[in-house]
Amino acid sequence: MPIRTRETTVTFRHHFTLAALDGSQPPGTYRLVTDEEEVQGLSFLAYQRVATMLYLPAIAAAGGSSEVVTVDPDELAAAVEADQRASVSTPG
Repeated sequence: MPIRTRETTVTFRHHFTLAALDGSQPPGTYRLVTDEEEVQGLSFLAYQRVATMLYLPAIAAAGGSSEVVTVDPDELAAAVEADQRASVSTPG
């Protein structure tokens, strides 16, 4: 099945945690890669997400080792939403 990869970024203004991560991660912009495979047998082109990967550390973080972690896309979306709500409620 054909697979496509989409790359984007996600920005956190506050520390965040996800079940797949070891501990809290610092604020920053993180590289996010999503693999999707084509759904066969339809009369139109459709893709289904098969993996969502978060690259650590944040893009601006210098040096050190890097890691790719497969994350739950719904949990990630909830963390981004919580971060945005915290930014609205926190002056600064």
